[in-house]
Amino acid sequence: MEAIASSDTTKSCKRHRFNTQMFLQSAGMARSISEFPKRGNVFGQGDLAQTVMYIQQGIVKLSVVNVTGKEAVLAILGPGDFFGEGCLAGEIIRTATATATTPATVLIIEMAEMIRVLHDEHDFSARFISHVLSRNIRSEADLVDQLFNSTEKRLARALLLLARYGTDKHPHRVLADISQETLADKIGATRSRVNFFMNKFKARGFIHTNGGLHINPSLLSVVLNE
Repeated sequence: MEAIASSDTTKSCKRHRFNTQMFLQSAGMARSISEFPKRGNVFGQGDLAQTVMYIQQGIVKLSVVNVTGKEAVLAILGPGDFFGEGCLAGEIIRTATATATTPATVLIIEMAEMIRVLHDEHDFSARFISHVLSRNIRSEADLVDQLFNSTEKRLARALLLLARYGTDKHPHRVLADISQETLADKIGATRSRVNFFMNKFKARGFIHTNGGLHINPSLLSVVLNE
């Protein structure tokens, strides 16, 4: 009888084993899924910080605006990225604005539920920590890129990052529609400069725009070229 009970308990544990991907792809207790149109506001600078978001589909831009109205783009995020996690570190109000630059599907997780899952579920915690560390490394690399690299290299790097080249995720060879204005904001350049280099990349076969923005791995040569 004890052996049978033990077997039943093991089976029950397996049935109820936490599935990180299922958690991130479905609504449930203290989490919901919202759809945002292109240019839709996910949250605004100064809003209460009470939730963490996870991008299921689409692209979301994080930006800040100073008192004179000048905007700076902090990050352009895509499927598989978390954002809004500042509330976990004591952030009371949002320090940035999150805007969908393409139609986006976002999982919204209440802060208490996020803390619970991070505490109770090792696999989920490991995934989230990996994301935070990767974002931190990318932010430092963005600063170096801004200080030392040409507009052409900055644009090539931004496109490769959006396509997930150089990460452990499967590259997205075709990107969702992203405007040249957004790319210009991201790399600190004018739209006309971005347009010039996008046309140059097309002419050299690094990208093409038939049926979406296709990124060729050969674009990496622009970043590596001294």
